[in-house]
Amino acid sequence: MPLDPTVAGVRDYRVATGFTPLYTMSVDQARKADRETEAENWDWHEQPAEVFDLDIPGPTAPLTLRVYRPKSESEGPLPVLMYFFGGGWVVGSLDTSDAICRALAGKVPCVIVSVGYRLAPEHPFPAAIDDCYAAVKWVGENASQLGGDSARIGLAGDSSGGNLAAAMALMARDEKGPAIAAQVLVYPPMANDAVTKSMSDNKDPMFFNAHSSEWFWSRYLSEPADGDSPYASPLKAADHSGLPPTLMMTAEFCPLHDEGEAYADALSRAGVPVEYHRYADLPHGFLALSSILDTSRKAFDVIAEFLRERLG
Repeated sequence: MPLDPTVAGVRDYRVATGFTPLYTMSVDQARKADRETEAENWDWHEQPAEVFDLDIPGPTAPLTLRVYRPKSESEGPLPVLMYFFGGGWVVGSLDTSDAICRALAGKVPCVIVSVGYRLAPEHPFPAAIDDCYAAVKWVGENASQLGGDSARIGLAGDSSGGNLAAAMALMARDEKGPAIAAQVLVYPPMANDAVTKSMSDNKDPMFFNAHSSEWFWSRYLSEPADGDSPYASPLKAADHSGLPPTLMMTAEFCPLHDEGEAYADALSRAGVPVEYHRYADLPHGFLALSSILDTSRKAFDVIAEFLRERLG
């Protein structure tokens, strides 16, 4: 299928204005460029009642969480969704996923906890993993302080954030807690050395592509052998059983499509309930286009419905 017409328009605009891929930049330049393209808050959904940051003890220094509390008529604690922002473990921040978290808080509804983990290459793998799991454990023990229910915790992330969410589900299983009720993985990278058709087919410099993937992985890992860890490459885990019910979303024009599909298949073979959605005419990063793309808004509906079912 061809690109969605709206996305094709975005591509044409990038060509006309001289879009520069992040992988051609230095890390500092890429971070600056990424900040300039962060999605602004959307007007198609109800805004949270409260958004605030707090610091918790981290592995090496205080770790910042951003909490989104929705408007809710419920008198009891709400389910909690931990969200991990994308950016190839190199760019991105709590602001990167702010619009997504605001949308999900009200649509589920649930308390969203976004994690401000350390970035590579200054802090390579497993720094982000260590930070994220410290946050998961803290929420498991302190959800009530946020008006959340520690018995109903979900994990979610887009792009590299989806990788981190999957790693947290594996780690929570392996470390015996906290219990995770669901995970949502949106176009995630699942193996550092994936040799797939989608990786070879998707090299369009106007979108995240195979060169982007290589650039980010090379800065996340100190050495390629680190990618053999299942917490870096969840697809390489020897055992995928005992993981939480999963929603996987992939995009046709995304180099990570095939490894995301392979992970959904691996989970299904291991007996994990999996809901899989493939978006046939969209590229990587389509959730961020929800202000102009109806399909993206509908994808939020799919995520919210899945979480309502699984988190109760």
